[in-house]
Amino acid sequence: MPLGLLMLGLSLLAAVQTSTVKNCHPGCHCEVESFGLFDSFSLTRVDCSGLGPGVSMPIPIPLDTTHLDLSANAMGPLSDTMLAGPGYTTLVSLDLSSNYITEINHNALSKLRYLDTLDLSHNQLVSLHLNCFSGLPLAEVDLSHNGFQEFDLDVFAAKVNGEPVSVDLSHNRLSSVTTTSRGKVLHIQTLNLAGNQLSSVPSLAGLPLRYLNLDSNLIAEIEEGAFAPLKDLVYLSISGLGRLQQIKSNGFKGLQSLQVLDLSNNPKLVSISPAVFSGLDSLQELNLTGSGVTALPTNMLTHLPSIKSITLGRSIHCWRTKKQAQFHRQMGPVQHDEVLNCNVEGVVL
Repeated sequence: MPLGLLMLGLSLLAAVQTSTVKNCHPGCHCEVESFGLFDSFSLTRVDCSGLGPGVSMPIPIPLDTTHLDLSANAMGPLSDTMLAGPGYTTLVSLDLSSNYITEINHNALSKLRYLDTLDLSHNQLVSLHLNCFSGLPLAEVDLSHNGFQEFDLDVFAAKVNGEPVSVDLSHNRLSSVTTTSRGKVLHIQTLNLAGNQLSSVPSLAGLPLRYLNLDSNLIAEIEEGAFAPLKDLVYLSISGLGRLQQIKSNGFKGLQSLQVLDLSNNPKLVSISPAVFSGLDSLQELNLTGSGVTALPTNMLTHLPSIKSITLGRSIHCWRTKKQAQFHRQMGPVQHDEVLNCNVEGVVL
């Protein structure tokens, strides 16, 4: 195929045409996006946000709606009839944030068989029925800014297919997060638990997590093997823990896949022993900015064979270099062929 024809074909595939929908519900904004060769594919986005508490549910929407925004409508308890009817069965994305939702009927979402993204943030949920996500192919669920004090992750065991799901439970009141699996695999790869009231690292055995955020919780100590079951974890953030004073030896044991560790803004964490980093064979980035740690163990490199960058304090950036014995005022004497070289101007590698 001549290059000109190939480029024309690609441009036709990439083109997106937008048009409005004539039968859009009053107060809503509806728009059709057509794309692909000869506009062969289309999706309808419907924005019915902020219509007010007097709106009757379900709101009539076009038959082929894929993205629906129902945020800020003071919906209250979500019944099994509020998201039923023509147009809802094709939804891929649904925004129900800021709706004063206090509970979800276990059949309220049952008709949404293609639902990929669900936003339930900024509501008043304190619990979920274990079957409320049954049959849904969810890939992203936002439950942040609700009132959960305890949460059973097994609620995601009822979703269909084995695709990974991202779960945001940040800024709740969580003191307990549990999973019993009940014989089913939970395909949760991303979990955000920041801004809760967890006093210890929750047991998350059985989850294929790759990203975990525990920022701004009440954790004062990290026990040995606290993260041991999370062998697939690539990114771990435990920043902003105002009470964290100690990380015990082998505290990160088992995290052989971890590449990024964020320990920043933990002012009560003033020292770290070399054994804390035992087992972090894949770690490439370590952030200690804003922590109480002002000096690093002299033999850190023996525990961190893959480390490329360490940020210490406000302006000190360290990286691996090949040198003979030297003395550094932050590091003390170092006797290895490979050493950490720190630049007080914070030069990034």
